[in-house]
Amino acid sequence: MPVPPESDPLRFAYWVPNVSGGLVTSTIEQRTEWGYEYNRELAVLAENNGFDYALSQVRYMASYGAEYQHESTSFSLALLLATQRLKVIAAVHPGLWHPGVLAKLGATADHLSGGRFAVNVVSGWFKGEFTALGEPWLEHDERYRRAEEFITALRTIWTEDHAELAGDFYRVRDFSLKPKPLNTPERPNPEIFQGGNSTAARAMAGRVSDWYFSNGKDFDGVTEQIADVRASAAQAGRTPPKFGLNGFLIARDTEAEARDTLREIVAHADTEAVHGFRDAVQQAGQSTADGKGMWQDSSFEDLVQYNDGFRTGLIGTPEQIAERIVAYKRLGVDLFLLGFLHYHEEVEYFGKRVLPLVRELEAQQPASEPVAARA
Repeated sequence: MPVPPESDPLRFAYWVPNVSGGLVTSTIEQRTEWGYEYNRELAVLAENNGFDYALSQVRYMASYGAEYQHESTSFSLALLLATQRLKVIAAVHPGLWHPGVLAKLGATADHLSGGRFAVNVVSGWFKGEFTALGEPWLEHDERYRRAEEFITALRTIWTEDHAELAGDFYRVRDFSLKPKPLNTPERPNPEIFQGGNSTAARAMAGRVSDWYFSNGKDFDGVTEQIADVRASAAQAGRTPPKFGLNGFLIARDTEAEARDTLREIVAHADTEAVHGFRDAVQQAGQSTADGKGMWQDSSFEDLVQYNDGFRTGLIGTPEQIAERIVAYKRLGVDLFLLGFLHYHEEVEYFGKRVLPLVRELEAQQPASEPVAARA
């Protein structure tokens, strides 16, 4: 049955452009850069404009317009040391990392940053990276089984001395990590994020993750995913993970300006790169047992923003976007992961023009207003 809305305010994260090509696969001008100086300035700007988290992307080789890329964990640490409050999430691939090695790096990064390090465990869609590095490529549901075991191992090492794990993918024998990450009542260990839209991803999130990231979705898609993740958590007897939603935000003074920007992005799409990306990723959904998965129902226009960010509908005036954001909150969204066309100016515009409206609407929300039930 419905429950009162959560008292916690919405949180906001942004995609770190540590990969060249920006956040849309289009030849339209994108005033963004993948280098450190630009990103250091952006991180400071973001934490001063209401952002709580930044997510460093992970690519190991050129692909679909992303010719250059900085490694996510080292880049995340650099951003942590350049900021004071921002939490930085490093994306990592099981299969290319051992959980014990990542646990050690994460503990060090956590101490150096005062407890602001987090990880996003990515099961992986880019087969070419694994084969180029000589690593085996697993089928879809097996990749999620490995990712779940990776998270179990990571959390065990972070919390227990003499850690033991005899899994199908990882084995840990009497391993004690010292020092462990910073441990406080507010945040016992580094937060573990996880993405994926498939049935296997939703079930895994309910069982082991702190946060579940969804690709861009409309209201119906979000409602379905939240219900599935919460049902999995209830079956596992644990508190449901919090829910993060991807969205590409185009805020302009008028709706017409925002819509024109979207049309221009799609009109200038790098057609060859978008088709190549589509061919690579849509096998993910097709290879699942039930045909559900990331990008399975994405159109060409959706894939111009490679995490379906247009589908969330954060396009319009600050007032329109704020209202839509809070409507998603009523459904159970806890965090928005945002991408932008021109990062520096649009992050600042968001902080000055959109975020204050979101906070006003949150404050006005009646205590009795129903939201989606937690299963």
